[in-house]
Amino acid sequence: MSELSVNHLLGIKHLNKEDIQLILDTAAQFKEVINRPIKKVPTLRDITIANLFFENSTRTRLSFELAEKRLSADVVNFSAASSSVKKGETLVDTVNNILAMKVDMVVMRHPNPGAGEFLS
Repeated sequence: MSELSVNHLLGIKHLNKEDIQLILDTAAQFKEVINRPIKKVPTLRDITIANLFFENSTRTRLSFELAEKRLSADVVNFSAASSSVKKGETLVDTVNNILAMKVDMVVMRHPNPGAGEFLS
């Protein structure tokens, strides 16, 4: 599988035509997986993903977590409600602590517009 030309996926404005085609082609390949008796593929085996949710969103969190697990990723879920963020830890400090744990990818939901671009 090819790779995107960017190291983040914050929206489509940073993607070129080839990136968009790669995303669509990859999605088409995985569409049939949902109908299998065993809905798991090894695509992200040995990859650790940290889901950082600074605001509650059951559907979004569960959708990402389920997709990550179906792709065989190791998943770590972070909730700001039960973290040092409540004691005043900054977004940058929180993310740096998570990255120091050598995760491979980060999925983030944050209430402040631009937080993802700021961190990328």
